[in-house]
Amino acid sequence: MKEQVSEKKTEGMAHCPVEKKCGGCSQLFLPYDKQLAKKQRWVEGLLSDFCKIEPILGMKDPLHYRNKVNATFAYTKDKKIISGIYQEGTHRVVPVDSCMIEDERADAIIRTIRGLLPSFRIKTYDEDTGYGLLRHVMVRVGKKSGQIMVVLVLSSPILPSKNNFVKALRKEHPEITTVILNVNDKKTTMVLGERNITLYGPGFIEDTLGGLTFRISPGSFYQVNSVQTERLYATAIDFAALTGKETILDAYCGIGTIGLFAASKAAHVIGVELNGAAVADARINAKRNRIDNAEFFVGDAGDFCRMLTGSTMVPEVVFMDPPRSGSSETFMRSVITMAPKRIVYISCNPQTLARDLKYLTSKGQYTVKRCVPVDMFPATEHVESIALLQRMSNTRSKEITLDVDMEDYHRIKSEGR
Repeated sequence: MKEQVSEKKTEGMAHCPVEKKCGGCSQLFLPYDKQLAKKQRWVEGLLSDFCKIEPILGMKDPLHYRNKVNATFAYTKDKKIISGIYQEGTHRVVPVDSCMIEDERADAIIRTIRGLLPSFRIKTYDEDTGYGLLRHVMVRVGKKSGQIMVVLVLSSPILPSKNNFVKALRKEHPEITTVILNVNDKKTTMVLGERNITLYGPGFIEDTLGGLTFRISPGSFYQVNSVQTERLYATAIDFAALTGKETILDAYCGIGTIGLFAASKAAHVIGVELNGAAVADARINAKRNRIDNAEFFVGDAGDFCRMLTGSTMVPEVVFMDPPRSGSSETFMRSVITMAPKRIVYISCNPQTLARDLKYLTSKGQYTVKRCVPVDMFPATEHVESIALLQRMSNTRSKEITLDVDMEDYHRIKSEGR
């Protein structure tokens, strides 16, 4: 295992004029090595009862790493347009021109959009009154490809002088490769709506990780720290100890990154994900990278595991990468019943990871063999972790039984879902 990388040791990692108002970079005042040590202690405090925690994997350059930037807009009392992020725990917009953890190109594009609004008479959206057009701007950057997506989140599908607006934006930023109008006309705290209208370019960007090319659509999940993602996935695949003969289940697969990373070291990869757009990207990504031993399905991960149980398709290895809230008990019950040899759990919340590991080991079938934190979010309190669970010799659940319906599996496969 590689040693952790430390940065400045005599002063804070960086200085931001709004760090106390924003709350997003609550650890920015700490030297980077102290941030890593703090996160190491946190993970150890929660997970050391399961196994010894390996040294945290840090970054060489922990600034400006975020490849996805969301900005919201508002007016000051004197009617000046500001852009930035919500203050933590509120819907009060903190003006931000430049963020120490966001991609600098993305910040520059957002500043330009803010400057264009008055001349195009575009009003910003007011959550209280429901009046106004521009709700958010999202910028996604391919760190290696250099491709840049700009998503204008509007309360209406109509953008006045849209062609001239895009032309003016690209005049200042010719590096932009696609511009998308996303329609969010509902009273919601969600950033994106369900409808996308491409105004310029292909409507997606591509980026490369570990020698593979991935297509990224506006709503697709893609880790925000591209540099650390390669280390995260490489470590997860190392934990899986693949021999080339295994069937792998990539649960919560998103656009297929983990499964496609592992495909060259496995016999067969099956991915499942609720987000249909992400699954469409995953299938395209498999073709784009000429990977023919991977297939992806739209569906609930727990239901899908139930279909696989007792079939010839039961995986030897399960990769799971659930949201911050952790996995569902239904899914974990299904996995225990399916009884893969190894489970590699990738978590962005050590608290829910501790809860889920307790459940997964409670039946006496699995034990946690390894765990390592990965600093995906420098300057914040968040930390990613990878845990390896190993099935005890030839044990299978006697307490949990599930109905198996492989007809559902074949029906989903034939429908191309």
